[in-house]
Amino acid sequence: MNYLLKKIFFVITFNTSLFIILVIGIQNSSNRSRVDFLLDKTVSLPIGFIIGTSFISGSLFGNLLSLNFYKKKE
Repeated sequence: MNYLLKKIFFVITFNTSLFIILVIGIQNSSNRSRVDFLLDKTVSLPIGFIIGTSFISGSLFGNLLSLNFYKKKE
């Protein structure tokens, strides 16, 4: 259980720090775009922000989903 909590804490801390760096770095971006969903469009966001948040969310979900595959050998 201790390993599981360490891994969850590390994953959340790492991805949160990446998101903070992304928000700080994207402040002066002028290229904006909209994302088309099935029913509506989003607000105009910088392209780097859209790509960065999709990378961070994929990293977060990928790491948290793989926690079930690591079983402790007894």
